[in-house]
Amino acid sequence: MSEVNELVKSRLNALEEIKKLGINPYPHRFDVTVNSADAVSGFKDPADEAEAEEQKKNMVAVAGRIMAIRKMGKASFCHIKDDMGRIQIYIRQNDVGEENYKLFKLLDIGDIIGVNGFVFRTKMGEVSIHANSVTLLTKTIQPLPVVKEEVTESGEKIVHDAFADVELRYRQRYIDLIVNEGVKETFVKRTKIIQSIKRTLENYNFFEVETPTLQSIYGGANAKPFVTHHNALNLPLYLRISNELYLKRLVVGGFNRVYEFVRDFRNEGIDRTHNPEFTQVEWYQAYGDYFDSMNLFEEVVEQACISVNGSTKAEYQGVEIDFKRPWKRLKMTDAISETCGIDVLNMSKADIIKFMKDKGIEFDPKISHSKGLVISALFEAACEDSLVQPTFVMDHPIDSTPLCKPLREYSMQQLEEMKNDPEQVIFVERFEPYINKWELGNSYTELNDPVLQRSLLEQQVERGRGGEEETHPLDEDFLRAIEIGMPPTTGVGLGVDRLVMLLTNSATIRDVLFFPLMRPQ
Repeated sequence: MSEVNELVKSRLNALEEIKKLGINPYPHRFDVTVNSADAVSGFKDPADEAEAEEQKKNMVAVAGRIMAIRKMGKASFCHIKDDMGRIQIYIRQNDVGEENYKLFKLLDIGDIIGVNGFVFRTKMGEVSIHANSVTLLTKTIQPLPVVKEEVTESGEKIVHDAFADVELRYRQRYIDLIVNEGVKETFVKRTKIIQSIKRTLENYNFFEVETPTLQSIYGGANAKPFVTHHNALNLPLYLRISNELYLKRLVVGGFNRVYEFVRDFRNEGIDRTHNPEFTQVEWYQAYGDYFDSMNLFEEVVEQACISVNGSTKAEYQGVEIDFKRPWKRLKMTDAISETCGIDVLNMSKADIIKFMKDKGIEFDPKISHSKGLVISALFEAACEDSLVQPTFVMDHPIDSTPLCKPLREYSMQQLEEMKNDPEQVIFVERFEPYINKWELGNSYTELNDPVLQRSLLEQQVERGRGGEEETHPLDEDFLRAIEIGMPPTTGVGLGVDRLVMLLTNSATIRDVLFFPLMRPQ
């Protein structure tokens, strides 16, 4: 710490010296005419001396942060980094003048400068800027971690003094982006993935909308909300856990194809694939079903992979994943049969629970009142780890969601009979896409029967009163919208953060969030 304090003191002294020169160390603007990448790629070696002299007249202006500096007598070098890369700057006192060179000698790694000059190639073969003037744009006070690279005789690259402390990188992402190559590229790819998803949806005439983040009644998912309070209205409010119910209201209102990228908030745990604040995209298509959503989901993800990796394949933590369509489609009960060797449809709830206990599979005893929820718990515990390549797990128990249509193969009479038999499980037209053992999204053939919708939501309320924590509250306005009439509709939610993790080979969700939630220091 004392070493850092001495460096800060030295920089503050340099700042005072710069001010004594009559120079404003924090000017208002600088006219940039070219970035580092274009300066390098656009340079052509002159054919002769006459052409070389002519090139010196082509003045450019670049700006960036000093990342390396080599101060010598009357000629020095530095490397600056801008948003497109790095470029070397050659500064000679005879060209910039004594006062300007004196300024340069007071600069440090991390300072931001503007340079006017011409592009040339040094004797060492590096395309550089020969400076005619240097302008200080920002004098920094805190020193940057200086990352040094050494290349051994065998060609191995050794990094010294890397800014590698994971927690510090997340807390000080601004430094992480400056000094660690590759971090910025992850976030550039994130934006390209989002842009690709939007292009694919808009190619199918989906319309982007916005819905409320603050909601008086939360819903659309089974999750714990964050609670806040609006003082003027004296009203409790919730940060949204999902935008589903609002997007369905828009379908009722006549927007047949809508999508929204949202920040959702769930007051739950933090781990490698979960953050309390996360991004997802949801889209809804009137007059379609979950087969339409499967087809579009795999196209959306395939195109996103191509947009950032140039092919349908991506490597994640040493495993190659192929996103090429079509993906495998597997019923939940068939997945259990393949993994566990049992047929849950012909087993009683008690037998399934016994099987799980015999195998040491833990589950929440609060769900044991429902055979469907027990089946879902068995699938999650026993089957998810086998789902590495893209797979749609279809046809879930109705107990898992109150917002989805039962399978179309059931007759109305069958549904009535099955509702009264606790050993009969009604399955719904729901799928979850799994990749790398992760659930990447959720989709339904949406329930638009207002009578059944009300009944299922009321059942969730009763389950909540019985102690089940993650259930839907009753949203009367949403029920009113369904009673007004929603056409046959299918909807999808896709976890953007997890998709970005997969397509950028990022080990944790915190690597794909600029500013993940951290415990206060």
